[in-house]
Amino acid sequence: MSQLHTYLNYGINTLYKYPFLLAIFLVFLSIAFAKIFDAIISVFLRRIVMKSVTDLDDKIFELMHKPVFYTILFVGFSFAVKIANFPDYLDYMLLGIFKTIAIIIWFYVFIQIFVLSITWAEKKTPKGFIQKKTLPLFKNLGSIIITIFGFYFIFIGWDININGFLASAGVLGVVLGLAAKDSLSNLFAGIFLMADSPFKEGDYILLESGQRGYVNKMGIRSTRFMTRDDIEITIPNSIIASSTIVNESGGPNDTERVRITLKVAYGSDIDKVKSTLIGIASNNINVLDNPEPRVRFREFADSGIELQLLFWIFKPETRGRTVDDLNTQIYKVFNTENIIIPYPTINLISNKKN
Repeated sequence: MSQLHTYLNYGINTLYKYPFLLAIFLVFLSIAFAKIFDAIISVFLRRIVMKSVTDLDDKIFELMHKPVFYTILFVGFSFAVKIANFPDYLDYMLLGIFKTIAIIIWFYVFIQIFVLSITWAEKKTPKGFIQKKTLPLFKNLGSIIITIFGFYFIFIGWDININGFLASAGVLGVVLGLAAKDSLSNLFAGIFLMADSPFKEGDYILLESGQRGYVNKMGIRSTRFMTRDDIEITIPNSIIASSTIVNESGGPNDTERVRITLKVAYGSDIDKVKSTLIGIASNNINVLDNPEPRVRFREFADSGIELQLLFWIFKPETRGRTVDDLNTQIYKVFNTENIIIPYPTINLISNKKN
């Protein structure tokens, strides 16, 4: 025992004589302590969060592993740097790097926790202040605010006085406003779009250009759409705010009425034509039974009787496929039932002189 004590004293004295070796020893000690502390906290906290009904705290607990581990690690590294007696500039740079990495990790986790929390709140309070259509607004604004605070703490970590920056913020704001006029326009348009919520992520919309597709992601600067051709389109928010956009998913539910206009020849049995069209629509798997399909007699056209088949579908994205199926069936059944679909004709009368 006394011999072990002697070896320990010798080792400690040696480390004090050679600060660089002591610094390396602290680095390895920090790694070991960070892993042990993380393992101990995981055991105790996991038991607590497992008892709760919601899974929100479970997800937050999983996210907290990395920042806690790296914080302990960088604290040990900082002590090692101080003990190693590096030159002042190197000491300043290493400590600044450690603080910056730790701050970035913490605030990145804060953003994820914030997004998880408001998403959970939206699901728990569907008619509350946070709703699905306003969720992107809170996500983006919250992420921006947390990021600004992150940059503030990074400046503090490098011992940079930001009072001078704040004093010149007015002048800098005017310059940036003139230089980034379009970007600011997109920024404010994005905020107004998210607050007004003419559409939300996942909605099926019709663009002013005639393209149809899903809202893939609503951002502060731009909005991304996935078209039916599986091509993603990115449109600046300032353009969207001044455009006419049809939200086909914007009603109380996802149902949509579809019209198919066609003509039949004069002299056709109108009752038979109507029942045939309703039967074709009713037998289609994409057509809803309630409301029932119906046929309207619209007008006496030049070349025939104009009718309109009205039916409802559940998802707007099935519109094109359903119309194709019904048009194909109408053409086939009309041929079988000898129902004539007219087309414009011109009779040329020849006058012959005797």
